Parts: sequence; C-alpha cells; structure tokens
Amino acid sequence: MTDTLTWHGHSNFQIAAHGVNILIDPFFEGNPKADTPWRDIAKPDLILVTHDHGDHVGQCVEIATATGAHVCAVVETAGKLAKLGVPGAQIVNGIGFNVGGTVEFKGARITMVQAFHSSESGVPVGYIVVLPSGVTLYHAGDTGVFSSMALWGSLYDIDYALLPVGGVFTMDARQAALASLLTRATRVVPMHWGTFPVLAASTEAFRAEVAERTEECEVVEMRPGETIELVRG
Repeated sequence: MTDTLTWHGHSNFQIAAHGVNILIDPFFEGNPKADTPWRDIAKPDLILVTHDHGDHVGQCVEIATATGAHVCAVVETAGKLAKLGVPGAQIVNGIGFNVGGTVEFKGARITMVQAFHSSESGVPVGYIVVLPSGVTLYHAGDTGVFSSMALWGSLYDIDYALLPVGGVFTMDARQAALASLLTRATRVVPMHWGTFPVLAASTEAFRAEVAERTEECEVVEMRPGETIELVRG
C-alpha cells in the first residue's frame, strides 16, 4: 500500500498508511475549505488533536464515538475530550500523553512536540509521525517559529513538514520559511491559510520566502480535498 496524505483545508489532514489511518485536527463542519463531510472520508483509526480551539478539535468527539477511533492529545486536553464524550478506552495511553513522549499505534510512532500558541486546556502541541514505511511527517500545529525547531531536523529525517503560514494566529510566510529551513524538511506543505478572510489568501509570499532561503526544500501546495502519495527522502 502506498502512503498518502489528504488535506481537508485549514490544519485538517488525513494520513493513510499500511495498517493505520490517521486524522489530524478534524475540523470539517464550519470549515469553508473542507469539501468532504467527515462521514464520507475513510474511517480513521487514530485522531491527533493539537490543541482545544474549535477549528482544531473540530468534530473529534463525533468522529471518535461514531467510528471507534482512538484519540491522541496532551493530558489535560484528552481529559476535556473525555468529558465531552470520547470514551475513556479510546484515549491513547488512557489519559493522553505529553510533550517529548512517544506512543506507538498500529506500527506508527507518534511523538508529541511543543508548539507556541494558546489553549484553554493543557498546552498546544505538534506531532512528529513516523509511519510504518519510515515516511516521517511533522505537523506543527498552530505555532510561531521557535529556534528549537532545529532539533527536529537533527533527530528526524523529516520528509514532510506541515506548517501554518497564514499569519495573525500563527506563523506568517517569513517565519514559516525559516521554520522550513530549521526543520531541514525535504518538502513543506503550507496549511492554516485561506480558510478565513483574516488569514493569508494564498501561498505566494511563502513560496517566495522559501525560494529566497533554500533550494533544498520543495513547497508542496495542496488543494482542499487533494490526495498526494508520500515518499521518503
């Protein structure tokens, strides 16, 4: 089976890999860029939530209860989601996990890393996902740029960095271009842009900023609903 990545707009991605289907920040209803209802997507095995803002939690509770998908989140956010209706048996590690921790799920290794943003429960996070095939993705969550992003490039061979570029609530084009360089990612997929009028309407500025800094990182711009094949290296 070929690993694939589907973008449902905003920060909502689905990773289909051998033996595991992962959904990240499942914001469908209320997301003007999501052209597929969550009931029509492939059934997820695992949902990763980066923080508890509504445009990231999205329909996590509904999807988890309807499909039996397990949920990954930082401890306090996992507790909040359990109170909202996610069955305790479907919370990974029973209570969630925390920054720096790694859990294994159906052959995938999920490492929780820091993000700099806000959250009513716990702290905002990102995830580094190593698929059974070895393909490695970094979903930064909502964040500004920070220098220790360089650690991810030292610890992992990141094939795809999924980075917010829209500004206002997260990194803008210039910061995200620097993040691309810091992570040493082979490819970068811009996210969290174009969803709402206040965000950057295109990736043009981001592409220009990346091109100015490095020729070693490929910008992979996805359209909402688009699926791409994932490759290593």
